[in-house]
Amino acid sequence: MRIEQPRLALLLLTLLSGGCTTPNVPHQPSQALPASDSAFGRSIQAQVAPHQGQSGFRRLSDSAEAFTARAELIRSAQSSLDWQYYIVHDGISTRILVSELLDAADRGVRVRILLDDTTSDDLERIIATLAAHPQIQIRVFNPLHLGRSTVVTRTMGRLFNLSQQHRRMHNKLWLADNSVAIVGGRNLGDEYFDAEPNKNFTDIDMLSVGPVAEQLGHGFDQYWNSALSKPIEQFLSTQPTTRDLINLRTRLDESLEETRKQNHALYQQLMSYTTHPRLDAWRQELIWAWNKALWDAPSKVLSEGEPAPHLLLTTQLAPELDGVTQELIMVSAYMVPGRPGVVFLTGRADAGVSINLLTNSLEATDVPAAHGGYAPYRQTLLEHGVQLFELRRQSGDNGDSDSGPRLFHSGSSNSSDSSLHTKAMVFDKQKAFIGSFNFDSRSLLWNTEVGVLVDNQQLAGRVRELALEGMAPTLSYHVLLEKNQLVWVTEDDGKQHTLTREPGSWWRRFNSWLSSTIGLEKML
Repeated sequence: MRIEQPRLALLLLTLLSGGCTTPNVPHQPSQALPASDSAFGRSIQAQVAPHQGQSGFRRLSDSAEAFTARAELIRSAQSSLDWQYYIVHDGISTRILVSELLDAADRGVRVRILLDDTTSDDLERIIATLAAHPQIQIRVFNPLHLGRSTVVTRTMGRLFNLSQQHRRMHNKLWLADNSVAIVGGRNLGDEYFDAEPNKNFTDIDMLSVGPVAEQLGHGFDQYWNSALSKPIEQFLSTQPTTRDLINLRTRLDESLEETRKQNHALYQQLMSYTTHPRLDAWRQELIWAWNKALWDAPSKVLSEGEPAPHLLLTTQLAPELDGVTQELIMVSAYMVPGRPGVVFLTGRADAGVSINLLTNSLEATDVPAAHGGYAPYRQTLLEHGVQLFELRRQSGDNGDSDSGPRLFHSGSSNSSDSSLHTKAMVFDKQKAFIGSFNFDSRSLLWNTEVGVLVDNQQLAGRVRELALEGMAPTLSYHVLLEKNQLVWVTEDDGKQHTLTREPGSWWRRFNSWLSSTIGLEKML
């Protein structure tokens, strides 16, 4: 049967409009609550007072520590919890955190959750049901208004507005009582906490205590109160009820009990914070330092072309990049420097700065297309003396926790592979930046990001140590030029060997080649 063009257009429009006709949900502005509103916040203020405005920091490179810190901060919060995330995946770790979150809301903690709109795919109704709790508010950032009813129509809607779809909130922020924050590369999902049976991510977060948390709270408020942030209920045809929330909590409890029975080792690993809390001990191990909390302006995503410099996190970070004189270490899961990045890196290298870059190898990356955006620049970087290291695929069954750096060998009970997801920089062994920012065009121009710059030699040294461990020949390929050709030098069983063909499957090679050939660089 032939469908006339006007009728076809009407049909498409009808499909795409599904799921977006809802009652008007008020957009009420709100602000981060003062730390002094809770006993926990006041205890942080008392701890901070002797340090004359400095903040306290502790790196969270171990996945178990990163999960424990989040869970304990929920339990510690007495007035507010503010979360901002690009990705939230369903799984046992997320379900545990949501269960703790509901308990916190029950005891009167105000919860604000801001998610990038892509997070809600397939989960919109479930996520919105949490907002049926009177203490929980959930908003989505830069939402698509077309075709939200199904995955198919949602995908079609995105094709109609690729520019909007391309501009995402990539921030990862966890804030408790406006006094303690976690910022870094981890999203929420089993793969970020060493709980995924197939593949996990290696990452670093920063536990940040004191004035820096208040700074990050101001940044969260900018996003939360932006016109780009919409209540998730706005996109539902019917509003979740208290009964829906009760049913959701019942299913949540049942699923956790089932996990406890069926996967007891993993369950016990994640729930260790209930019997062996560590937050109080970590508070005594903090490194106190001056810092800057950095974030992109939310309006960055509204720019028709390249955003104005004053909107960018990188403008705030530029003095550190331009001012480096001795050594620059960069760790980025997705490294697509583009021409401006190459000009910067080669210029600093030509000026005598030692530059070491660590990223995923083709065989390890979870986004081969991103590798295709990086690969064409390798030879130029190497010709100017930039050192390139590409993390090998890390197998989870090749040793225990004593077999290598904890950042790269978790020592967990599962045997999953690992891929680099870290975003970190170290400037002249003195300053360290940890956040959500990848060294690529997406982070620079299209996505919004957040991070913390810490001025402290001890902390910078610890981040630097982790980076150098990742560059070790047993863990990474050292990419070199031999007779004008790329080679990959590595070590196995105590013996160094050189590969003349890039490691990776034919499918990964094809994806990388395709990305490079059709020019996906700016989309990466």
